[in-house]
Amino acid sequence: MTKPFLTPGPDHPITIVKHPRRVVVSFGGEIIADTREALSLKEASYPVVFYVPRKDTKMTLLHRTEHTSHCPYKGEAAYFTIAAGDRRSTNAVWTYERPHAAVAEIAGYLAFYADRVDEIEERA
Repeated sequence: MTKPFLTPGPDHPITIVKHPRRVVVSFGGEIIADTREALSLKEASYPVVFYVPRKDTKMTLLHRTEHTSHCPYKGEAAYFTIAAGDRRSTNAVWTYERPHAAVAEIAGYLAFYADRVDEIEERA
């Protein structure tokens, strides 16, 4: 079965910009990601999502899972579980490793579910 592919437009806009502030993600007493190079993705009426470069993420605390999902606007997402201290957060992180051309900027970046980490904080 072919999965749908859609292009962002006036009925479903997607904007991606460099976020002007520092973004810090924490979980289980650890700083998981700390960057001044986050991208801010605003899709239609959904809340803004920060995408963080892998180079600014403690990848040793992330463990790839077999879970995947499909977004017709962005492509196939892969997922990671976070293990920090004595805590785990399953499928708390997603990434589009080969996103559709319209959102190519997010390739190599990670996004975190706000309800599966302790905090996503914006700092000066």
